[in-house]
Amino acid sequence: MTVELGDCRVDWLGYATVRIEGPDGTVVYLDPGRYGVLDDYEAGDAQLVCVSHVHHYDTDGIERVASDDVTVLVHEAVHHSETDRDVTPVRDLPYETRRVDDELDDLLGEVIVRTTAAYNHPDGPHTYEDGTPIHPEGTGCGFHLQLGDTRIFWTGDTDVLDGMAELPVDLLLAPIGGTYTMDREAAADLAEAMDPELVLPIHYDTFAAIETDAEAFAADLEGRGVPVALDE
Repeated sequence: MTVELGDCRVDWLGYATVRIEGPDGTVVYLDPGRYGVLDDYEAGDAQLVCVSHVHHYDTDGIERVASDDVTVLVHEAVHHSETDRDVTPVRDLPYETRRVDDELDDLLGEVIVRTTAAYNHPDGPHTYEDGTPIHPEGTGCGFHLQLGDTRIFWTGDTDVLDGMAELPVDLLLAPIGGTYTMDREAAADLAEAMDPELVLPIHYDTFAAIETDAEAFAADLEGRGVPVALDE
C-alpha cells in the first residue's frame, strides 16, 4: 500500500512495517519485520530505523532494510531476553544504535524525531488474564516524525492516551486491529480529534487476533470528513 502526501512517499509493507521516503531521499523504516512481511525484501536503503518495543524487534527485518550508514533507534526497554524469538541483542547490532525513551525530541539527519508514550491502560480491555497490561507503561513508544513539511505519527502498540489528540499530524498511522492496541472505533475517534490530512490504518489482519473491518473504519471516518487510505 503506497500513499503520497506532501513531499513524502509512504509504503505500508504489512503488520507494523512502514517505509517513509522524504523529499531529500532520506528513507525511514518503522518497526521493520515480523510475520513474513519482509520475506524476499532486501532494500538496504534505510538511513533511520525506529523500533517501538520488543514485540516489533526483528533483527532480520532490520538487516534487510539497513544501509551502511543507518542509525537504529530502539526503545530502552527492548531486551532479547523478553522474547522467545532468535534475535540479536541490541548491544550487538552492527549499526549505529541509540536507545530512546518516550521523551526524545531531536534532529537526526534531515528528520525531526519525537517519541511519545505507548501503552495499554491497566484498567482497560487489553490485558492478560492476571490483569497485567499487554503493553505496560514504559515498555514502548510511538514515533512522531517530520520529513520536510510532512508530519507523520505512528502511535506504536497502544491505547489512545491523553495528549495524543493535540499532536500536529498530517499522516496518522493508526493501529486498528484491537486485542493488543486500540480498536477501529477508538482509532476513528482519535483520528477525528487529530484531524490529519490522511489516515493510513496499519497493524490489522496479519493474523486472527487482529482481524477487523477496515472498510467499516474507513467509512466511519469518511463520514466524519477524515480521508482514509486503504490497502486494496
